[in-house]
Amino acid sequence: MRFLFCLTLIAFAPLGWADQCDQLPKPSVTVKRLEERLTYNTEYSYRSLTNIGAALARPGKQVLGLTRGTASVQFATNTPSFTDPSGRWECASPQITLTFGFSPMTVYVAREFPPGTCAYKEILEHEMRHVKTYQEHIARIEKDLTSTLTERFASGAPWRGAAGQTAGKLQRELDQRWVPYVQREIKRVDEAQALIDTTEEYERVANSCAGEIKNRLRQK
Repeated sequence: MRFLFCLTLIAFAPLGWADQCDQLPKPSVTVKRLEERLTYNTEYSYRSLTNIGAALARPGKQVLGLTRGTASVQFATNTPSFTDPSGRWECASPQITLTFGFSPMTVYVAREFPPGTCAYKEILEHEMRHVKTYQEHIARIEKDLTSTLTERFASGAPWRGAAGQTAGKLQRELDQRWVPYVQREIKRVDEAQALIDTTEEYERVANSCAGEIKNRLRQK
């Protein structure tokens, strides 16, 4: 996870302290979804995929395809500020950008089922349901993340405090509170993903394509 912090100190003009602070831009929060291209991988055997996906697979079931998305949370900030003539105090206006999503996201289909086969098509279609669930979840939580972060950081006046302290204070809060919060919200997708991998769905895929998948597994 990457944090970018820029604290801009703006030189005093011959105005009062309060007037200086009032000239700062209002605090703001911008939330962006990661939009990265989906990648596909057919290099692993189903045995390797079963080992990789052991934590997600139902006991005794072979993993023929797998979708893996790595949660990414990045906060970037720019904080324009004024320092009072004594050098002891500052007012600062956090401008925060959150970029979040899954990066990378990869769909695996076992190499025993090469592209162009009925089995590959069935397995890929199942995995694309997982991809869609990831994407829908990220879109769904974007509004709540924007609302929550805006309420915390962008619903009031510029911050006021000891000079030189704003950037460190902001970084600690983002690191200790808000990165874990966004990660938890992203991880809630696991509940929806589990609903896709039912016993009935395993059986449907395994028995599709006139037994092609089961026959291939027996041969291995």
